Amino acid sequence: MSAAAIVAASVGLIPGAAHAADPVKPGTHGVSAPAGDLKKAAASNFKSFTSPADRTVRQTVPAAGDKAAAAPQAQAAEGNPTLAVGLQAKGTSAHGIEVTSTVTSAPAALDITIAWGDGTETKATAQGSGQVARQHSYAEVGQYTVTVTVVDAANNTQAVNQLNVVTPGSDFTAYGPTRLLDTRSGIGAPKAKVAAYGTTRLKVGGNGGIPAGVTAVALNVTVTNATSAGHVTAYPSGVVRPISSNVNFVAGQTVPNLVIVPVGQDGYVELYNGGWESLDLIADITGYFSHKSAAGYNPLAPVRAVDTRVGLGTAQGPVAGQTSFDVQMAGRNGVWKGISAVALNVTVTNPKEAGHLTVYPSGQAAPSTSSVNFTAGQTVANSVIVPVGADGKINVRNGAWAGTDIIVDVVGFYTNESSGAFMPTAPGRMLDTRDDANWGYGPLEGRGYVYMRPFTDPVGVTGFVFNTTVTNTRGDGFLSVTPDPNSWDQYGNGTAVWPDEPTASALNWTAGKTVPNLVQASAGTHGIVDFWNMGWDDADLIVDIFGYYDTL
Repeated sequence: MSAAAIVAASVGLIPGAAHAADPVKPGTHGVSAPAGDLKKAAASNFKSFTSPADRTVRQTVPAAGDKAAAAPQAQAAEGNPTLAVGLQAKGTSAHGIEVTSTVTSAPAALDITIAWGDGTETKATAQGSGQVARQHSYAEVGQYTVTVTVVDAANNTQAVNQLNVVTPGSDFTAYGPTRLLDTRSGIGAPKAKVAAYGTTRLKVGGNGGIPAGVTAVALNVTVTNATSAGHVTAYPSGVVRPISSNVNFVAGQTVPNLVIVPVGQDGYVELYNGGWESLDLIADITGYFSHKSAAGYNPLAPVRAVDTRVGLGTAQGPVAGQTSFDVQMAGRNGVWKGISAVALNVTVTNPKEAGHLTVYPSGQAAPSTSSVNFTAGQTVANSVIVPVGADGKINVRNGAWAGTDIIVDVVGFYTNESSGAFMPTAPGRMLDTRDDANWGYGPLEGRGYVYMRPFTDPVGVTGFVFNTTVTNTRGDGFLSVTPDPNSWDQYGNGTAVWPDEPTASALNWTAGKTVPNLVQASAGTHGIVDFWNMGWDDADLIVDIFGYYDTL
């Protein structure tokens, strides 16, 4: 999907009283996807299913309470000997299926019953041959058997056909954290660096306790031992490599980034090294998505749960090296009880030396995986999806030998009580402020924001999965991503209000750095997401979309 195909811009100054620290508000601009573009990008999820008419079972109509009268018959002796029904179904949304029944019949009044396989039915009528299409939304994603019965009461004949369907959406199963790939030691791939402009194949489906047939995976991908600048792209095997990037790096940098990437039909994910020199790659799994009913996603506007600088959520002061602390997640900060995993943004600041953080479920020993890597004095953030322990807690461990401050923002959670199913899309570039042809407004101004509407009709969509990248940074700052309180119409008619400035960070940068991070953003009330430059200097912003969460 090209930027030209997906980006359309509109412009408007936002009225409102000035803040004392920010006396002149910058202008803000909007980005909207043309109708249907994300649906088209998700078209690979909308599979078709067919059961031809020759699979029809013809029966005499059973009398009430008389099961024996419903014995199949090869052909009726009289009446309606051609009665048959062919079935075709296709996905329409995460939970939705449309079934088209193609009926062949003599001219007769027909009663049609569609049993959806979840205990519900839809009734319809027809007159002779023709087609009847009906849609249905399942409460849970998964596989269902649809049974269509066509009854010709006048001729005491009925035709029955069945069709197995799978809903397009995927639910989340927490797993790990577990290391699936480390080219330094030969875990999951040969013990060798990934060559420049080369790929390594990572087996996900059928690997260990991960079932075959998973649709997507949450991986923390880390680049290390790089001797030149470049980027890494994660994508499903069997498709053309997209132009998007998931991890950006410079020579000598160890940098992680969370990716949610579809898995190829053969169970593999490809990791492409877009740098000029070879490098090592590490990948840690924290969960996977499948068509089996499991946990749905419930997004939140970012909530700060931990800040060791002020004693929020844990003891005040830097976390000592080689120590950990626990954080109650379930039942706090808008997070429900009974969750299986949480989506976080974890930030390290004021570290005294290089090291890494490991975020993992309570009740177990710290795994050998890493969630955030840092150097002395660096402020760096990374998205984290982590299972919670039986007590609803997580642990955060400082793997360095010296202390550091830690900030944890909650952006969502996974629970069996949520119907938000994941719909991966072909990666699409929603915004690139460097692209004058499709943007035209230059870098994102300091203390300003871009409002983005990925869907023109956001009904049922609760959240989005973006990869955000900040580059050409003129000074230090951080990016915040929040739901917008205004509607698209309010922006259009000039009645929108300036949103409250956010405090949670999605990624942090210093002058001159290029920094990426995955963002799971809430769609809020109106399906509009704001991207804030919370630095005082201009910066370029790139936003790629990788999927969305749908409740319908």
